[in-house]
Amino acid sequence: MAAHLKKRVYEEFSKVVQIPHEEIPAKKLRLSKPSKSAALHIDLCKASNSTDALLYLVQFARKPVEAESVEGVVRILLEHYYKETDNSVRLKIASLLGILSKTQGFSPDCIVGDAINTLNNEKSHQVLAQLLDTLLLIGTQLPESPTVRLRLIEVAYKHLSDAYFGVRNKCLQLLGCLGMVDPPPTKESEGPGSSLVKDVQSVISDYFGDQDPRVRTAAIKAMLQLHERGMKIHQIIYDQACRLLSDDYEQVRSAAVQMVWVLSQLYPESIVPIPSSNEEIRLVDDAFGKISHMVSDGSWMVRVQAAKTLGSMLQVSPHFLEQTLDKKLMSDLRRKRTAHERAKELFASGEFSSGRKWADDAPKEKLDSNTVNLIASGACGAFVHGLEDEMFEVRIAAVEALCQLARSSPSFAEKCLDFLVDMFNDEIEEVRLQSIHVLREISTHITLREDQLDTVLAVLEDSSRDIREALHELLCYTNVSTKECIQLALLELLKNLNKYPTDRNSVWKCLKFLGSRHPTLVLPLAPELLSTHPYFDTPEPDMDDPAYIAVLVLVFNAATSCPTMPALFSDHTFRHYAYLRDSLSHLVPPLRLPGRKQVYGLDSLDSGPGSGSVESAQVFLQQSLNRVSTIQNLEAAGAQDLLNFTIRDLQRLGELQTELAGAADFCATYLRCQLLLMKALQEKLWNMAVPLCLQQNVTATAAAQQILEETYKLEFLYSGLESRQVATIHHVRLQAKALQLILTARTRQGLDSLASSSERFLQDVESFHRLFVTELPHLQDSFVEKLVELLPRLSSCKPVEVVKILQTTLRQSGLLQLRLPEQIHRATAAIIEPTGESDNPLRFTSGLVVALDIDATLEHVQNPQSSVKVQVLYPDGQSHVIHPKPGDFRKPGPDRHRLITQVYLSHTAWTEPSQIEVRLLLAYSSSCASASSCKPGWSDSVDGLAPSEAAVEGTIPFSKSVKVYIMPKPARR
Repeated sequence: MAAHLKKRVYEEFSKVVQIPHEEIPAKKLRLSKPSKSAALHIDLCKASNSTDALLYLVQFARKPVEAESVEGVVRILLEHYYKETDNSVRLKIASLLGILSKTQGFSPDCIVGDAINTLNNEKSHQVLAQLLDTLLLIGTQLPESPTVRLRLIEVAYKHLSDAYFGVRNKCLQLLGCLGMVDPPPTKESEGPGSSLVKDVQSVISDYFGDQDPRVRTAAIKAMLQLHERGMKIHQIIYDQACRLLSDDYEQVRSAAVQMVWVLSQLYPESIVPIPSSNEEIRLVDDAFGKISHMVSDGSWMVRVQAAKTLGSMLQVSPHFLEQTLDKKLMSDLRRKRTAHERAKELFASGEFSSGRKWADDAPKEKLDSNTVNLIASGACGAFVHGLEDEMFEVRIAAVEALCQLARSSPSFAEKCLDFLVDMFNDEIEEVRLQSIHVLREISTHITLREDQLDTVLAVLEDSSRDIREALHELLCYTNVSTKECIQLALLELLKNLNKYPTDRNSVWKCLKFLGSRHPTLVLPLAPELLSTHPYFDTPEPDMDDPAYIAVLVLVFNAATSCPTMPALFSDHTFRHYAYLRDSLSHLVPPLRLPGRKQVYGLDSLDSGPGSGSVESAQVFLQQSLNRVSTIQNLEAAGAQDLLNFTIRDLQRLGELQTELAGAADFCATYLRCQLLLMKALQEKLWNMAVPLCLQQNVTATAAAQQILEETYKLEFLYSGLESRQVATIHHVRLQAKALQLILTARTRQGLDSLASSSERFLQDVESFHRLFVTELPHLQDSFVEKLVELLPRLSSCKPVEVVKILQTTLRQSGLLQLRLPEQIHRATAAIIEPTGESDNPLRFTSGLVVALDIDATLEHVQNPQSSVKVQVLYPDGQSHVIHPKPGDFRKPGPDRHRLITQVYLSHTAWTEPSQIEVRLLLAYSSSCASASSCKPGWSDSVDGLAPSEAAVEGTIPFSKSVKVYIMPKPARR
């Protein structure tokens, strides 16, 4: 009763005097992901039989596992492994252990002992092999742990005698990947682990004669693995490897070919005996002969391997090399006795032949090709066999091997010329194309005769455009012997031009190089080619004729090195030169034509920058960037003028110096972004009320959008950028987005859109900080560094306050200094066909399609198969974007691609012809760039990036537009 009364009094008193209650601290909740090991344990416990357990394990293998959960999952798997009786389930568990050991961020040294213990009681050979494979994966993850390696090698030695081939294979792989590369210690250092210092090479070589071919193959590959890891293989293994070349199984022979080649590179000058003979030979020559013999192997895969291997044996003696081109057994390949030795043997016999005994003067030795040859008879004509093989893969390998050997031996290049020219008539286009490329690579060592040139030029009749253009490229760098060869080549090229008009540019380029390489051969042909006469005037040819232009290109390029040739020119030839020098300056060189400078301006030797001007241009480029860095000390008007002048200088520099065009354009575009940003942040715009500066707001909004577009060009149109340049580009993009957010707040009513825009911007800042955290030290006193410092405050502010802070920070931020990398290239494209010069419209029936051939060259484009698109713009504003097939792209050289495709056009009926525009676009996606910059782990994805960064996709025009006349006609009724 007293307690109840006391409680009532306390309640009444509390109503009058408010007693402050102690605040109960809020409980902090920690969110954690469900344990993978617990989920797996529950699933395996639910399994009623081995089939269900196997199903759960298969489903579990499809899900990623975090590094911190791996050890727990491994314990659960091992626990179930010891309980399980079904082999298939244990096999799957062993496989999962290997997969989990490769998890990024997890060190598998804590599970090595458990994995080794599972081997002790395992009876199934298949499971044992899988467990050894798991140990191999673990060992490769721990290369710096000698203790683990020793334990794994001990396990491999222990199970090498297993009856199952798969177990022996895995043990050999373990020895190859983890065997001790260092030489074994001496006897003084032997201790408890001395059994482990066996010579790993002798152990592996014992299995070269294993009864199972798969084990023999694994033994050879393990030895090759030791070689790749730095161990020098013993020379005594050479004989064993040579015996394996005659193995019954092709996998063994293929691996043995590689083994013999490795030993020939390690001991090229060692002397080895010839079987059944008293002669000796260099090891590299002996290996070359044995591998040459394998070019006639029964398996085409071995023949390909042998042919490829021959191409890399550059130390072989010249007479062995030349023997591969002749099928006949040459006497040079057996040792000849001197006349003194023959006379001495005759004297030792005691009598001369009397003729009374049958065959008393017969040779004392029986001539057997297998014993008298220093190399096997199969090596004679090895390349002839390879070039005549029924499988085109072997023929291609033989052609490539000839190329490698011919590049290092000019004499061999001359001897194999006929064989390579014969391959131009192969039935497979790929072989013909490869033969042309090979002849192009060795063209510096050879001079074509007229009969050889005739065979080469016959390929110009080929219907394949790739073949014809490859041959044009070959003729650019080929030397010919007589003026008849020049005449023959010109005649065939003009026939090619007549038959295939689309080859025009390629033929002109070919004749340009042909003339510049053979000026003395073109000189006697000049009057005939130009149709000039010493007494009579000849009619002036038509300058619109591509064949006549081709002849002029040949003659003018030859005249560069032949000062007497211009005296043979007629007056109209000089006029044509002036015209072509302006219209086709990349094909027609500047000539010194005395007395005609005032009339035609033709005495224009290359007055451009010399060879040393590239360095001075680089200095000028760097000085321009350094000059702009002082912009903070200037007034707004002076700073803008300085930026304008610098941009103009950089654009002009890019036009004059093609080597620096990419870097100059990159810098000019970056400075243009800074100029636009500076104009948008002018003082009068921000000190006036919004209704009084609507026009300025519109201008600033357009400037912000243009800056964004320019930053995407900077990031995706240029190659060779380093992480620092990409961070600078993203910094400018972040400034443009901040400007957009500020202008949105000034011009729009309502807080909803402002709140969402502010949230997106803060996500962009966080994304920048995550992607370029290593580059932040280089961005000191920059806009983004201040934002990162203010990020905690901005995250808790209202959108209006965020905008005020951004406006102050943005206006106080200065120009970020741009540092150029070593090499920057701009992606460019030039449309060759259609030319846009024709006035004849393409006519087709409306509603149907017409094919327009597109031929374009691409320079410095990364992955063009997925990024290059063709855009067609119609006069009514319609736009079609076509994605070419991957097969439409060719790669004629490094950083160069060729696009040859067809675009299908269709439209409704028009009353008169009109022009469409065709241009090339470069597609980009900022999500791909962000993902490649941050290099996410196994469990990361692009979804973790900021939404705005993961969604921006677009296209950039990077070629000039070409206009084509078309005329859709109404359908006839």
